[in-house]
Amino acid sequence: MEFLNGLMPAHDLTYEDVFMVPRSSDVASRFDVDLATSDGSGATIPLVVANMTAVAGRRMAETVARRGGLTVLPQDIPVDVVAEVVSWVKQRDLVHETALTLAPTNTVSDARALMPKRGHGAVVVVEDGRPVGVVTERDCAGADQFAQLSQVMSSRLQKLPAKISAREAFDKLADQHRRLAPVVDDDGLLVGVLTRTSALRATLYEPATDAAGRLRVAAAMGVNGDVRAKAERLLATGIDLLVLDTAHGHQHRMLEALAAVRSISPGVPIAAGNVVSAGGTVDLIEAGADIVKVGVGPGAMCTTRMMTGVGRPQFSAVLECAGAARRLGRHVWADGGVRHPRDVALALAAGASAVMIGSWFAGTYESPGDLKVAADGRAYKDSFGMASARAVASRTASESPFERARKALFEEGISTGRSYLDPARPGVEDLIDSIIAGVRSAFTYAGARTIAEFTDRAVVGIQSSAGYAEGRPVQSGW
Repeated sequence: MEFLNGLMPAHDLTYEDVFMVPRSSDVASRFDVDLATSDGSGATIPLVVANMTAVAGRRMAETVARRGGLTVLPQDIPVDVVAEVVSWVKQRDLVHETALTLAPTNTVSDARALMPKRGHGAVVVVEDGRPVGVVTERDCAGADQFAQLSQVMSSRLQKLPAKISAREAFDKLADQHRRLAPVVDDDGLLVGVLTRTSALRATLYEPATDAAGRLRVAAAMGVNGDVRAKAERLLATGIDLLVLDTAHGHQHRMLEALAAVRSISPGVPIAAGNVVSAGGTVDLIEAGADIVKVGVGPGAMCTTRMMTGVGRPQFSAVLECAGAARRLGRHVWADGGVRHPRDVALALAAGASAVMIGSWFAGTYESPGDLKVAADGRAYKDSFGMASARAVASRTASESPFERARKALFEEGISTGRSYLDPARPGVEDLIDSIIAGVRSAFTYAGARTIAEFTDRAVVGIQSSAGYAEGRPVQSGW
């Protein structure tokens, strides 16, 4: 990356402070761009779901991995639960989605409670393992909440064979004017569900898979306690990447933790953080990190900068840390601070191999937690920071009441926030589509086909707040 006219900034920069200048390009189409990362994570798009309890769960992990990204399970999840989630994710299909299922005797109320768990918004009614009907939100509209599903379901089904290609599935659904269909095996047993959109996505994205062709998933752990033993238990679950995570990554305890994990020859990439300086990046890499997480305070749920004055504008932090990592043959993830697709593109231009996203994905069907409705009718999910009192209370549940109360006095994150679902993009895949479309287009403007080429060819300028405002669309019209 180079700065426009060679002008080096005299101060640190956020994503809003910079813009990218087009270059002569022979990349004719977004589809000519390859967004696979080279950091060993196995991701085919440069997106990582942050290890936040309100964001990263098994539904998120399955869905994002199917589209090529990676989800990091939070450190406050017990290891036995991590093992269950990892096993479940690795049994998911690479094309069709996991179906929501109920029996014909279940009620409309049951279906309404279940539908927000998946972006496809439908429940397959199953009898003896075979689909006998489909219930959608439209079927439930106006129906008695105690009515059985057998009374409201659509029983004229278009079933798709499990071995059908994504293109064939799309064509069949389009020909029949259907949005969704159950997927069945040779015995007629339900194995999943496909929508026209998910079939189309399967032709546009390459899943992030391990050597056995199964979906990838990562997990995080802290740096306190018996790090070696905890790492061994997590690695035994079959995770594909291990993240050592603490708010202040440039500390002796982190370096000791990295050495402990390296001593067991983990066999998977190790990410560690967070830091915001070249010195911190170098120290973590020399201690054993393959990937360094960059970012202190840019997250939407983080109050670190306001509480402590500590942190650094994210674009400059990523630029400096990525340069240090590159010189050592390693990589960085830009963790936090992205609010628009442009920010993801700029993080890659600064040298990140991938971008971690947390709160942006919290307001989706696939995030953990129940969907709620505000007084104004907008749907939302609860969100909170991982250094908040709420998160600390969860992580310290096994400690004495005194120690829990003592630690809860100090927090650097929002304990209760609302992440509203975008009616136009309520599912995480909808957001991924928007992000990847913007990033692919940015690559064509730079004349780059790969992330490495994009980082090398990007020309970035510095702008005023007025320059940033000029680029924002007028949402309400003139």
